[in-house]
Amino acid sequence: MEMNSDICIVGAGPGGALLAYLLAKQGMEVVLLERHKEVFKEFRGEHLNEEGEAILKKHNLFTKIEELGMLKMETLEYWENGKLFKTIYPDLAVGHLGIHVPQAHLLTVLINEAKKYPNFTLMTGTTVKDLLKNELGSYTGVKAVQDGKEIIIHSLLTIGADGRYSTVRKKAGIDVEVRKHGYDLLWAKIPAPPNWEPSIKMALIDEMQLSLFTQAKGFIQIGWNIREGSYPELRKQPFTPFIEKLIKAFPQLKQTVNEHIKSWNDFVLLDVHSNFSEEWGKEGLALIGDAVHTMTPTGAFGLNSALKDADTLATLLAHHRITDLDILNCATQRKKEVEKLQKIQIEKEQTFATQFVLYS
Repeated sequence: MEMNSDICIVGAGPGGALLAYLLAKQGMEVVLLERHKEVFKEFRGEHLNEEGEAILKKHNLFTKIEELGMLKMETLEYWENGKLFKTIYPDLAVGHLGIHVPQAHLLTVLINEAKKYPNFTLMTGTTVKDLLKNELGSYTGVKAVQDGKEIIIHSLLTIGADGRYSTVRKKAGIDVEVRKHGYDLLWAKIPAPPNWEPSIKMALIDEMQLSLFTQAKGFIQIGWNIREGSYPELRKQPFTPFIEKLIKAFPQLKQTVNEHIKSWNDFVLLDVHSNFSEEWGKEGLALIGDAVHTMTPTGAFGLNSALKDADTLATLLAHHRITDLDILNCATQRKKEVEKLQKIQIEKEQTFATQFVLYS
């Protein structure tokens, strides 16, 4: 099977889906590929900041997502030994300290809006196996597999929006600088206790950060930093003393924690690292989001940066012919912005413990 398209986007996460919608709206033939059978897979980096909110409002998407459900954070709180000692409130002009948006809600709106255009095609359960190149060395599409059948998609521009382990990036031979941050992260999700206010709560346990993020639909996401590479040894230790530290930090969680976190298997381990590539594309190929600049969870910049990449690239394509687009020059502004955000992440991680010094 062979197809022709102006744009082939690999990866139907928020960045890829937003870009597909914006380019389809501009009249371009767009094919969006997703290796999972379902687009609405679970995702943990679901917090919008002011920049992400502004992009969605710019394209008249925010209200439609809001109708499906989102939750605005009202406070950022710091706790020690079960006691609240510092509360930060949002600027009145902003009205929140971040917004939890379930990825299913975000992607539902983006995909449904894109489907309004006959020049948009979504192909799920489709895995990219290789990139196509012409005799001049320019990239001209992808070779993919769907239900065991090979598909050739010819395109003027191929875009890798396929995450931190990007196949497109690897097949294009684009190197990334990988930076470890000295910690890994344990995720868990539990129902919120009654009367739990929309908030982000922070604590310091064994000199490591513990975060609680209130989620829409009555849940709390726990993000617990542990020392890099320590999880295999940690799992050999008794579970109860470990989880008692969580309950000591936030006593109001005692019942829901005991009911829903019963073993190490109730946590999901995230190997934390950031990466950054000096090369954001090649002739006929571009990378966006985690494919070119993976963020750590600190500050919830990842989702918002992917949306900004998509918005920026769509704007550039609105003013240039696809074949005339200079990917390297186009990436210059975004590269500086992302480098700045990654420095902010490192600073936040290195200075987190100082938030507790005065109280102690």
